[in-house]
Amino acid sequence: TEDEITLFERDMKEFWIQFKISYSTEQINQTSALRDLCKETIEALSEKWSKKLKEEDLIIDKIQECKNEILQQSKYVAEKEEQLTEIKSKLNEEEEQQKNLTDSIQELKEELMKKMEIKSSKNEAAKEKVERVSKIKTLFKERLGLEIRRIHDEQLQFIFRHIDHKDSDKPYMFTLSINEQGDYEVTSCTPPLDCIAELQLKLRETNNFSAFVANIRKAFTALSYK
Repeated sequence: TEDEITLFERDMKEFWIQFKISYSTEQINQTSALRDLCKETIEALSEKWSKKLKEEDLIIDKIQECKNEILQQSKYVAEKEEQLTEIKSKLNEEEEQQKNLTDSIQELKEELMKKMEIKSSKNEAAKEKVERVSKIKTLFKERLGLEIRRIHDEQLQFIFRHIDHKDSDKPYMFTLSINEQGDYEVTSCTPPLDCIAELQLKLRETNNFSAFVANIRKAFTALSYK
């Protein structure tokens, strides 16, 4: 009947309304629960990632700190290497100077040895000449009234007597030495003779000492008559 239909429609309408209300409430509850879950999850993830980011920031800071330390160490090493290079350079210079000094000393030693050998040779020659003069000392004294004395600086003094017919004891003398070149050299003559330089040159050329002494005696004798 019409009443039954109307009642049915009304019951269906109420049922539908109740169903919608029940479904909406459940849906809302589910959505709210899901939203709360998402919020909690997001907060948990946010906290986790925030902590992780902080840790990463610390790691980055540590890495940067290590980089800075490495940079400082690199600068320090570079400075030390530069100083070491300078020290090596100075050592090389000093070694070169030492080598040059050693070479110079060696050259000086060799030069000194040569000079000593030359000097020794000259000394030997001078000694031989002095010895030769000494050997004829007695002969000159006996025959020519000559006295020979050794005086300072290895010089020989020749003193003639029996020359002046007025005073036989009056001395006529000259001093003879050996110079650095190993030659005879008259260093003094009393009284002076004009020919002494010529006689000295002839002695050096001929090395005839006996003739040299005899010629000086002749010159003194000639001078005594003037």
